[in-house]
Amino acid sequence: MSTVFIGTSQFAAAVLERLARSDAHRPALVITRPDRPSGRGRRLSAPPVAAAARALGLALEQPQNVNDEHTGALIAGALAATPAAGGHPAGGTVVVCAFGALIKEPLLSRHELLNVHPSLLPRWRGAAPVERAIIAGDRQTGVSIMRLTAGLDSGPVCLAGAEPIRPDDTYGSLAARLQALGGELIGRALDQRPPFVEQPEEGVTYAEKLTAEDRLLDPRRPAVELERVVRALHPHVGARVQLADGSMLGVHEAALVEAGEPAGRGLHAAGEPGRDEPACEERAPGLTARDGRLLLQCTPGALELTLVQPAGGRAMDAAAYLRGHAPFGGGPPGRA
Repeated sequence: MSTVFIGTSQFAAAVLERLARSDAHRPALVITRPDRPSGRGRRLSAPPVAAAARALGLALEQPQNVNDEHTGALIAGALAATPAAGGHPAGGTVVVCAFGALIKEPLLSRHELLNVHPSLLPRWRGAAPVERAIIAGDRQTGVSIMRLTAGLDSGPVCLAGAEPIRPDDTYGSLAARLQALGGELIGRALDQRPPFVEQPEEGVTYAEKLTAEDRLLDPRRPAVELERVVRALHPHVGARVQLADGSMLGVHEAALVEAGEPAGRGLHAAGEPGRDEPACEERAPGLTARDGRLLLQCTPGALELTLVQPAGGRAMDAAAYLRGHAPFGGGPPGRA
């Protein structure tokens, strides 16, 4: 059966690789978004799906608008290249995964579009379902194969599979398992053509796009919530905490601190190390240091920030950061 694949992210690239290994469903065409400036030098960078398609020897297009007439003609031509087999829709199927742009009419009506969505719909419709599931403390998530419609991830579902969220899961570890599950499920959906079932009205939640505010570890929030934020944003986005001078310290890894541990010396005073402080749960929120450990006092609880990254610097363990922090006897942090 002829297929066209539309996607952008690393998650989508992994699903594409799974499809490409299948003789029956190897995409005749891959559509992704144009190269974009990225990094400090703002150099053009190809989306992960573009890189994967080239490595796999697949035909690739990167239109400015997936909904324009020219792109529609390319998709129709690719799908028409292979005759429909028994039980498969005439004109083939368009597989969509983490494309990141709105697909509209007439493309929605011209072809069957199956979306690989990494959540158990109707929970976590939207842009950041994996991250939002971890942040919310969900115990499981999964992948749903749904028919793409004009609504936000509201189309009927033909296949779904669950995946537990482990206490130590980061986005990276959980997404890797969901990618494998998504590749398996879309292959089964294309082979078996299971019936579609409308999503229930109950249990709908929305995974809003991540913002700068979502990245900020606000010590006025409970430590248990902020620990989940750190895991949910690692390694692709990254959490951060604001320092007294207004700069941001990136946080890659953190761990909950046992209740009753001494808090150490404050970093939030104007350039001066603080004095010994009472137990974590008894002091005001903020960054403190003790015995080479960097602690974020929260409300309630505390986090130990174990792997951090100063602005303009490299990632390092907390002890190395504290040695380079001026109040603690070092030069500018982040310099090798």
